[in-house]
Amino acid sequence: MTIQATHTFPRNFKWGTATAAHQVEGGATNSDWAAWEKLPGKINDGGSAAVACDWWGGRWREDFDRAAADGQTAHRLGVDWSRIEPSPAAWDEDALDHYRQMVKGLRERGLEPMVTLHHFANPLWLMEKGGWENVAAVGHFERFVRKVVKALGDYVDLWCVFNEINVFAYFSYIDGAWPPGKKNIVAAFKVARHMLSAHAVAYRAIHELQPQARVGIAHHVRPIDPAKPEFALDGWTAKLQYRLFTETIPQALHTGRLLFPIGRLNERLPELAGTFDCFGINYYSRYHSAFDLSQPGTLFGRTFHPPEVEQDHLGLNELYPEGLYRAIKWAAKFKKPILITENGWGDVDESRRTRALLLHLRQLWRTVNFNWPVQAYYYWTLVDNFEWERGWSQRFGLYELDLATQERRPRPAAKLYAEICKANSFSAEMVERYAPELLPAMFPG
Repeated sequence: MTIQATHTFPRNFKWGTATAAHQVEGGATNSDWAAWEKLPGKINDGGSAAVACDWWGGRWREDFDRAAADGQTAHRLGVDWSRIEPSPAAWDEDALDHYRQMVKGLRERGLEPMVTLHHFANPLWLMEKGGWENVAAVGHFERFVRKVVKALGDYVDLWCVFNEINVFAYFSYIDGAWPPGKKNIVAAFKVARHMLSAHAVAYRAIHELQPQARVGIAHHVRPIDPAKPEFALDGWTAKLQYRLFTETIPQALHTGRLLFPIGRLNERLPELAGTFDCFGINYYSRYHSAFDLSQPGTLFGRTFHPPEVEQDHLGLNELYPEGLYRAIKWAAKFKKPILITENGWGDVDESRRTRALLLHLRQLWRTVNFNWPVQAYYYWTLVDNFEWERGWSQRFGLYELDLATQERRPRPAAKLYAEICKANSFSAEMVERYAPELLPAMFPG
């Protein structure tokens, strides 16, 4: 026998989904990612975002209708810099109006918009000038931010400046899987440093234009645990990797001190201190790390998922819901409102997708019971989208996308999430209907 109980979230808690411009819009031609996709072997399945979810063609309307009908009250979306500023200081007013209609459309449907100003993609002209390795990118970005805030500010007062600076720097400048495809850790640090400066400049520009705005970042948090906790070198490299990947960026924005484990160890940047009003957590999985002298590019740590843990069909993520709890507990020290700006599960196993949603929300519910200031949850993502170097091989959507027809079909997780959004809670009865195997652990007798 199980307990018939309900896990209720705070009044006015925001439920939504998150998307990114390049991943859903289609039709982009002037960005580094649009060019990258045309290069042989760069995308896992040879796919592209040429059509994507056809939001630039207007299908955002039907997807926003779905989100509203499902009881969602918020949506995080991005703007594509390369569309808005196709050449330096030259603006495409039609593109700005397109985004204006989108955020207005969210408001009309009762969805609070959160706009991400930079989500991995860059204009080709910026990359020709050295991209984020060139400090001039800071000024270019400020000009872009001011233009967007002036255009969308009537409908938007919640802004995410950068999505995952740590992930961008790693995959673009250390791993090389993303444009510009470099493998240079010094360049990665330079890029992160310039993006931090751009964040601080954008933060002040937004508040100058819109004093009541809330401005934050979306930061990828990934626990990294030692492969063998009893082995000191595994513990050392796991801690070092975690500090660099997870702690460096937010600590710099919190304290104004940039601490890298190599290079300039302690750079004081007081202009960075306190430049976020809310903190966005993107959480998916954790890594285990084993000391390995052959891996200097990852600070002598080989990261992996042990074979015994439950993983997605590609072996990219471990199903580790406790990591969301750990991420929120860690972020609570900043004493700022917390938004779960991304959390989701991409898999061909629909039962695992549904279980992942319930298990992560159980951890989220635990955190609000400690009065940690979590105010919103944005599931990644609303409809299957283009997943960067993975193409269409990893699908996170609540709604399944048929690329050939653009038809959307609700997955079981979409129906479950709609019930949760409408009730602002989830119950033992919901778990029994959608994932009965979880009942003994989630609602024990």
